Amino acid sequence: MSVLMLLAAIAVLAIAAFFLARQRALASTQGNPRLLHSLPGYYGWYAAISVLIPALVALFLWLIAQPLVIEARISATLPADLVADDTKSELTMADIRRVADGLDAAVASGAISETEVQALATSTTDVRALLAESGVALAAEVSPEILTAAQDYRAQSHWGAAGRTALVLVLAVLGLFWGVTRAQPDFRARNQVERVILALLVAASSIAILTTIGIVWSMVSETFDFFSKYPFQDFFFSLTWSPNFRGGSDLGILPLIWGTLYITLISMLVAVPIGLFAAIYLAEYASKRTRAWVKPLIEVIAGIPTVVFGIFALVTVGPALRDWFAEPLGLGNSGSSVMTAGIVIGILNIPFISSLSDDIINAVPQSLRDGSLGLGATKSETVKQVILPAALPGIVGAVLMAASRAIGETMIVVMGAGAAAKLSLNPFEAMTTMTVKIVGQLTGDTDFAAPETLVAFALGMTLFVITLGLNIFALWIVRKYREQYE
Repeated sequence: MSVLMLLAAIAVLAIAAFFLARQRALASTQGNPRLLHSLPGYYGWYAAISVLIPALVALFLWLIAQPLVIEARISATLPADLVADDTKSELTMADIRRVADGLDAAVASGAISETEVQALATSTTDVRALLAESGVALAAEVSPEILTAAQDYRAQSHWGAAGRTALVLVLAVLGLFWGVTRAQPDFRARNQVERVILALLVAASSIAILTTIGIVWSMVSETFDFFSKYPFQDFFFSLTWSPNFRGGSDLGILPLIWGTLYITLISMLVAVPIGLFAAIYLAEYASKRTRAWVKPLIEVIAGIPTVVFGIFALVTVGPALRDWFAEPLGLGNSGSSVMTAGIVIGILNIPFISSLSDDIINAVPQSLRDGSLGLGATKSETVKQVILPAALPGIVGAVLMAASRAIGETMIVVMGAGAAAKLSLNPFEAMTTMTVKIVGQLTGDTDFAAPETLVAFALGMTLFVITLGLNIFALWIVRKYREQYE
């Protein structure tokens, strides 16, 4: 039974449990529902939960454990040259899974029978051509070892699927009987259901924490692996970025940090004044009619895909800066530059700063405005000395969000700033950022164990530390000015 059919069976059993338990609870009171501790629906929900939770948990754990167990058993039977290291083992298992899936597809399409599949190892059938007819393309001929392992993989997968179906259905049926038999007048069904709901809410709130822990752990572990193969002194203090998968790489991060911070600085110089002034105008000076159409027009920018901004930078902004500023001033002759990417990323971030700042300025109590104006302050003095200090935490959050997006932007940098890793103060020269190089190092058919690939995780960890520093700095500013205002 497939996973979808199994889920459908679980759902049917859960619905049946709901109605059976509800009916049993009502029947146990002999027509007087007031004798029940909880509403009849709670008894039904408890029975449905008794079916769903054990069955779904078992299904989830089985789906995770089955491939790991099967691959471990298959790897133990393979020749040593096919599993010589982690990279070769992963490639071998990928080929085995691909062949096994192809055999399944061939059997499903009727191109071959199960009996013929078992006899492939001793026959002269061209397995690659057979799988190609079923829509599975292989890069090389299927060796006898891979074919035998794929047949074993299929057999164990089928047995695993049968065991999974039996276990999940047994747990679901047992949960149904358990939930229905518990539907008695003195059973506190509401309390049990609310405990389950509370547990689900706690689990949902824990997903973000666990996700963060998983991301940090993956970066930290791979970063340590990288530094075990490449000197950290050269990584942090070298002024050259020159990766080479054939050896002799120079992976200095300083040019990438400089390009990232340079582009981010220019984007903030564009986005912060324009976005903040737009927010002040919309919140304090614009009429309701003007605000009704100006704010949506600004927010439209946030819905434009970044690749469109990249094309805008490549076709419009870059050539304009080159023709009007770079060439006349003798600063360069390329349309790809730090200034191009910084300006376009700044335009991209205007709605983030504007919308968030506008919302937080509108959240400042009207009594503060009235008090300032009543003391004789002008409109501009009220905005500068009362409203902005009160709204500072939200404004700092908006600026931080925009800075984080500027640091993590990739497509606009690729199309607008180029891919040259260099140290230069000239804003009209091509440079690049850490995110662009992360993509570059992980793209293509590369050795995942090589320092040139693992450096992507070290770059990601560095980005994480920079972003964390920005958050700490923002909290310091917020606390300082909040105390001064209070």
